[in-house]
Amino acid sequence: MTPEELAAQIRTALLEGIDDSDFQLSPFDVPQDLRVERPRQREHGDWATNIAMQLAKKAGTNPREFADTLVERLVDVDGIASAEVAGPGFINIRLAAGAAGELARGIVQYGNDYGRGESLTGKTVNIEFVSANPTGPIHLGGTRWAAVGDSLARLMEFHGAHVVREYYFNDHGSQIDNFAASLYAVVAGEETPENGYGGQYIQDIANEVMVEAMENGDKDPLELPRDEAIEFFRLRGVRLMFNEIKQSLADFGVEFDVFFHEDSLHESGKVDRALKELKNSGALYESEGAWWLRSTEHGDDKDRVVIKSDGNAAYIAGDIAYIRDKAERGADLCVYLLGADHHGYIARLKAAAAALGYAPEIVEVIIGQLVNLVKDGAPVRMSKRAGNVVTMEDLVDAVGVDAARYSLARSSADSTIDIDLDLLSSATNANPVFYVQYAHARAFSVARNAAEYGIRRDDGFDASLLEHEWESKLLGVLGEFPRVVTQAVEFREQHRVARYLEELASVYHGWYDRTRVTPQGEEEVTDLHRTRLWLNDAVRQVFVNGLRLLGVSAPERM
Repeated sequence: MTPEELAAQIRTALLEGIDDSDFQLSPFDVPQDLRVERPRQREHGDWATNIAMQLAKKAGTNPREFADTLVERLVDVDGIASAEVAGPGFINIRLAAGAAGELARGIVQYGNDYGRGESLTGKTVNIEFVSANPTGPIHLGGTRWAAVGDSLARLMEFHGAHVVREYYFNDHGSQIDNFAASLYAVVAGEETPENGYGGQYIQDIANEVMVEAMENGDKDPLELPRDEAIEFFRLRGVRLMFNEIKQSLADFGVEFDVFFHEDSLHESGKVDRALKELKNSGALYESEGAWWLRSTEHGDDKDRVVIKSDGNAAYIAGDIAYIRDKAERGADLCVYLLGADHHGYIARLKAAAAALGYAPEIVEVIIGQLVNLVKDGAPVRMSKRAGNVVTMEDLVDAVGVDAARYSLARSSADSTIDIDLDLLSSATNANPVFYVQYAHARAFSVARNAAEYGIRRDDGFDASLLEHEWESKLLGVLGEFPRVVTQAVEFREQHRVARYLEELASVYHGWYDRTRVTPQGEEEVTDLHRTRLWLNDAVRQVFVNGLRLLGVSAPERM
């Protein structure tokens, strides 16, 4: 019996109790998404629910009395061995051995769909992440967003959402001008301009621009007037740099659906139209020669300048038009993954959405913290190529894509993390990604060995045979996967999946050490071996499903 099936049984018992006037409730009071969870102490049972504490007040009784009445019905349900009330109204449930073991077969039969949910079905989610300026390679912060953002996108899709992965291409502003001037300077033999960019990659891109110009028969850009030459390098250099960024992301396993150009908001007139609308609605007001958004009316700590006193649009003007553009493209939810220095954006973006007439909840901002790279116990601070930052390529070259993605996704986005290159390069249980992938490879090896003994799942399954203490533990962890995924989606916390997989690996290794799927010596193959193969393969399936949500491979051999 899966947790979902048990929850459905509890819900049925409640509805039948309402029909029989045991509970003074309406059927509409019983939640559709009734949940069960593992007790903190497993000796208390296999599963627990606090539904009595949720509904007792509406039913005009106290939680323990409500729970006592519900327990009387639950003990008659097939597959439930016992149910008892604990504390202020919790109900602890122990499944019959056969019902608990049926979970193994259920997982295998669900396959890639085990753990899938429907909480976001029918919704379009636009999730914007990385969005590094095309002025250099992706640094560690952007790499973290690539791992976290893509994992969140996969989780939301697993819960039914139509997800649009979007990269905001910042090609409007002084940073691009400084990048172009830096390219020109390195070819012209000049000093890097103030606020310019350095590093080997600048030389590489500038050289590519020159080679491309020669191959296309263009005039030597150094023979052009300075302003025209810098513009020449801007047009070609930004394209080359951005192509390199796209390739780095693809190599990292991240594919975007939309590459949105900031310039298009200004060139198309969308910024001007949005600001005109806000002026007409009174959401903008003029003061001290500038135009301000009344963002304090929507929870911001201060009003924001949208049009500066010199007549130029402030950065938030583009943000406003961008929200409108996303909504017009069908987004029900706009998720932004922003760096640690963007806390102020949470309130201002929600205020911008509200000023445009949308519910502030259409905007969701996730703030990420810094990543520190450590090797030999000391910080790694410099990239051979980028000069002043450590890049995505540096990390991938050091530990590989799987270890890089897993290590960046296994911690909460709002926590600063240290990435230990020595640890992630090691084939030891202390390395979390190795520990999890090795558990999957071990499960695959067990299945492979079982096949050599002629053990096949189709030849027999008896769930009641899964009565070993560690089989109960393993089934309990397997049953938690859908709840973990649901919470990861609900709280936008992909690291819950990673930490769950590490717990599953620990319990699986414990089960492996204490039980056998294949016979020993002259022992004959029995239904116990076949049934344990179902359990082993259920574990393997959950590893595949969980690792896929993190964009990490599930190797068959290690």
